[in-house]
Amino acid sequence: MQHLQDFETGRIITEHKERYIVRTDKGEYEAEITGNMRFAARSREDFPAVGDWVALQVYDGNSAIIHQIYPRSSLIKRQAVGSSGEVQVIAANIDYAFLVQAVDRDFNINRLERYLTICHSAGVSPIVVLTKTDLSEPAVIEEMVNRIQSRLKNIPVLTVSNLSKEGLQNMENTIEAGKTYCMLGSSGVGKSSLINNLSGGEKMKTGAISESTSKGRHVTSHRELIVLESGGILIDNPGMREVGITDSTGGLENTFDFITGLTGQCKFSDCTHTSETGCAVLEAVENRKVARESYENFLKMEREKSHFESSLAERRKKDKQFGKMFKNYKKEMKGRKF
Repeated sequence: MQHLQDFETGRIITEHKERYIVRTDKGEYEAEITGNMRFAARSREDFPAVGDWVALQVYDGNSAIIHQIYPRSSLIKRQAVGSSGEVQVIAANIDYAFLVQAVDRDFNINRLERYLTICHSAGVSPIVVLTKTDLSEPAVIEEMVNRIQSRLKNIPVLTVSNLSKEGLQNMENTIEAGKTYCMLGSSGVGKSSLINNLSGGEKMKTGAISESTSKGRHVTSHRELIVLESGGILIDNPGMREVGITDSTGGLENTFDFITGLTGQCKFSDCTHTSETGCAVLEAVENRKVARESYENFLKMEREKSHFESSLAERRKKDKQFGKMFKNYKKEMKGRKF
């Protein structure tokens, strides 16, 4: 087997149905993974994702084979839609995530708390971005910012208009050279327009909002990494209507630290914080020290996390049983004489 130094190093800038575009210092290549990587993959996390650094072998001019994924500094993921116990990888090696919401129709702090949780679970620093500020009054926008800052402590909040460009300079000043930023948000909130404005060109397709449903049309159909002239790196993502929680590394605890910090004061060590006498969390909610909306969102996400973990455990159990059955079958077939 070849050593890694025998391969070229590149970063995945586009992914589409297990076909990849990889950029190296020599150019861009269409790539796919080796059969061995596909065979050895235990879950979706073992496949390359946009933002990954990989070892690849270039052949035939513009084609390449990916042999290995280098260790990741971070991995943003969510629960796969419609698949219990499965993970969907959003992007790898992210430093900051822009949590994008439009002020005219999309504003939802509960959803922001979901985005925060997947960021905290991945070890990614979040930045809230409110777009389409030209469609709302300054006083309304100021109230939104205040509501965010009262519930999401110490999280930067930026406001921007893709139409008038107001606030765009603040975003440009936020983006550091050499750092990777991921755009997270629903369809139609202006992520692609924002990338176009920041890159100074029409990098991403944009679409209008449906007048009949007031919902964003899916324009970005795949993830793509773009390098800005400033040296900052942006990754756009398809809009996410659902943000399922897969947290296993303290994401919830970090997002709701003002709640989890109270749990040690509860009367009972196994307190569920729903109806028990002597529950410090319930007392804080009743005394309005904790927003009821945050408390209810916390309980909902805790239930989702528990359901995901039990579904994942069941899936792994079935995979283990199948592996054992297959091993026994091979042993039995080997002993037969035909």
